[in-house]
Amino acid sequence: MPDAANHLDVVSATPDDLTPDVVDAAANLLQDLVRDGAALGWVDPPSTAEVADLLRAVAADAPDGDAALVLARVGDALAGLGWWRRYARPTHRPHADLEKLAVSPAHQGLRVGRALVTALVEAARDAGVEVLTLDLRGDNLRAERLYASVGFTRHGLLERFVAVQDKRYDKVLMSLDLRA
Repeated sequence: MPDAANHLDVVSATPDDLTPDVVDAAANLLQDLVRDGAALGWVDPPSTAEVADLLRAVAADAPDGDAALVLARVGDALAGLGWWRRYARPTHRPHADLEKLAVSPAHQGLRVGRALVTALVEAARDAGVEVLTLDLRGDNLRAERLYASVGFTRHGLLERFVAVQDKRYDKVLMSLDLRA
């Protein structure tokens, strides 16, 4: 765990929190992870403008309970981020999808991912989300263990669904029922 000088702080982000420095740090984090092969949904690293647009859209929907964006910092460094968004389809509106969870390599193993998932689940509960879903690439066993450890249940698998150049990976579907 980080020492007192490098305390882990996880906060819900608002549009005002998305300063150019925060956006640049988030873009750099996501770009580096994707460049190194992380299973985040991009084949090529996203541009800074794309990341900025995504973060602003998620943060803008948060006050209405339609999304949540959380940022994790250790000291002054952005250690990770994650977000969920409600489904747009009217019949799916009670539910949301955890779309991204990313932790910098320098901060992996420090429970940053767990802190982010916990904050996202709590934000979903507070927003009245009934079921929080997610999907992940089948070879991302560490992430699957993390999600299972906080209560997500694996409920489906699409074999060889994820295409990364000529490689194919399974897509694992998980959910957390928050109605209880």
